[in-house]
Amino acid sequence: MNKLPEMRGYLYLFGLILFFSCSNDSGPGYQEPYIPDPTDDGQSEVPSLTDEELLDLVQETTFNYFWDFAEPTTGMARERSQDNAYGGQSPNLVTTGGTGFGLASFPAAVERGWVTRDEAVTRLEKILDFLEKAPTYHGAYSHWYLGSTAQARPFSQLDNGGDLVETAFLMQGLLICREYFDENDIQSRITEIWENVEWTWYTNGNDVLYWHWSPEYNFQINLPIKGWNEALIVYVLAASSPTYSIEKEVYKSGWASNGNIVTNRTHYGIDLPLGQSYGGPLFFSHYSFIGLDPRNLQDDYANYWQQNLAHTMINYEYCVDNPKNYEGYGEETWGLTASDSHEGYAAHSPTNDLGVITPTAALSSFPYTPEKSMAALRHFYEDMNSELWGEYGFYDAFSEEHDWVSNGWLAIDQGPIVAMIENYRSQLLWDLFMRNQEIKDGLEKLGFLY
Repeated sequence: MNKLPEMRGYLYLFGLILFFSCSNDSGPGYQEPYIPDPTDDGQSEVPSLTDEELLDLVQETTFNYFWDFAEPTTGMARERSQDNAYGGQSPNLVTTGGTGFGLASFPAAVERGWVTRDEAVTRLEKILDFLEKAPTYHGAYSHWYLGSTAQARPFSQLDNGGDLVETAFLMQGLLICREYFDENDIQSRITEIWENVEWTWYTNGNDVLYWHWSPEYNFQINLPIKGWNEALIVYVLAASSPTYSIEKEVYKSGWASNGNIVTNRTHYGIDLPLGQSYGGPLFFSHYSFIGLDPRNLQDDYANYWQQNLAHTMINYEYCVDNPKNYEGYGEETWGLTASDSHEGYAAHSPTNDLGVITPTAALSSFPYTPEKSMAALRHFYEDMNSELWGEYGFYDAFSEEHDWVSNGWLAIDQGPIVAMIENYRSQLLWDLFMRNQEIKDGLEKLGFLY
């Protein structure tokens, strides 16, 4: 059972007792009159925690976004926490990819005692109930659904069908759970969902995978999935499918652009094998690697540990260098990735720097830069606690330059914090995902060493 609500209850009761015992000036709880201290900034002292205690606290509190805050009828993850978002539909709007990120951490939640195994199984069964009745599009799921009706909610006018990238994030989480939970018929139910995804349909007869398909608009969005970005997991899963497996040529010509994925850039003296200048937003090195273990992963184009480490270090060095002289940037305040901002949602990166720091960027990078990520974590928690820490962990983003802090949380930013910290601490999610024989077969088909 999750202990945080119980602890909050005890603290609340203690506070009531203390209040009533001290509020009557003529009674036994009489206190001397309060004289303001001009040096008191009104902030309560943050308790000192060891590294392990702090990681425990951050992981569990963040996981509660997927547990306590889940959409109640489906168990799925809400896209974001703000109730008034999306024309007031936010409390009913669930996310496919964000749910996959949350599911990936269910084994960690059981192993670390945040929830019992029985509780996790019951919640997982509820989510599977929803996924089995929600409409799919040649086996792929839509980006969003309405929890109350299990019907797709268009992400945009043309995007009202299958979203292959969101589907891949969901499958990544489900396969992690399939490897861990053998209760009831969970494994067979997940297998059926996984084997129903028609990855080959999303090639549209070409040697590339396409992001979207709609029964109304077909492939009209026409967005090919090409690297380098967050979608390596899409091609790995598509090659691993036992029912609709793509050929290696789709990976080579599509994802890798016949080798043109290799750019060999150098920033701050750090060699970056793949991708755009400065590497792009940091979620590129997080989303695919919640389950896919990058430590020994290599193909014809890159060593993916080297790629992700270089990407993270370049992002860090850019924030320390701070060429735009934004307030607050430095060795303890770094991390640019997609998140909310004072101007709305944006894919923050060194080439799109709006002065906004997103905690998930540094915290989800723990496997790559543990010391630098811990320094950022301690700063966020100890120095910025009253501004940045809330019911479900760190608020989504902040900007000291613009004196702005987000007023909520996003599932796709919450999930990688829990998952990637767990991979840093125990490698549990990596071990579970890579244990799947289909994944091993798919990686070998694409020419990976792992």
